[in-house]
Amino acid sequence: MKKIQYARRSAVGAFILAVLICPPAFSQVDLKLGGGLGLVVPAGDFGGSTSDYYNGTQYGLGNGVNIQGKAKVGLASLNLVGEIDYASMSNSGASEPGLGTVEVSQTIVSLKAGPEFHLGLPLVPVSPYIGANISVNRFSGETTFQGVSKIPSGTYSMKDATRIGIGFTAGTEVSIGPLMSLDVNLSYNLMNLSGKEWEDVDPGKNERIDSYRALNDSDDPLYVSGDDKHFAADTRSIHTILFTVSVLFGI
Repeated sequence: MKKIQYARRSAVGAFILAVLICPPAFSQVDLKLGGGLGLVVPAGDFGGSTSDYYNGTQYGLGNGVNIQGKAKVGLASLNLVGEIDYASMSNSGASEPGLGTVEVSQTIVSLKAGPEFHLGLPLVPVSPYIGANISVNRFSGETTFQGVSKIPSGTYSMKDATRIGIGFTAGTEVSIGPLMSLDVNLSYNLMNLSGKEWEDVDPGKNERIDSYRALNDSDDPLYVSGDDKHFAADTRSIHTILFTVSVLFGI
């Protein structure tokens, strides 16, 4: 009986201690939700001209827009950050000098998660930070060829593709109220670090257009120099530079 009473007293004591300790600990946890807009710039082989795209060396995309949702869970100087980004990019131009036009567009939906380290500045409402993330990136798009040599005119959809990537960020949060802040962020994203592949969407036809109907960031295994149908000799790296401004609300 004494052992049972002792156990009960110990449990009550542990509960009271937890009640006294936990509120201060949880009071330091910071939860923020919000979203914003930004500019996305293709880098690496993701940029270039429509002629580069036609020749299979780059994707030929121009600058685009990004819509972002963001959540931060913070404790002291460390945040755990989750993001969902929607980026849209496009470009238009000639396939070859005087030989028709190409309009190419792509969208990317990215899910990102990673740590963010804040560099404390006392007595000022500004909190600079650096961070890193792992991302899952879903690509889709389409291309319109008009009067282009070796490809029938028309609009062709690209098969959706998923790649794993990483990103590195630098930014700052500016407090604009007790429960609101402005998050200004610059990131460099390697979007196909893992998962590169070549896919022939319609292998039975063996036509040049098949090379544009998938992301095809790996080299064409059937590549032969001078071949009009299998012309992509090298792998392609998909990088983006992303500048965003988001409004975050504390909860």
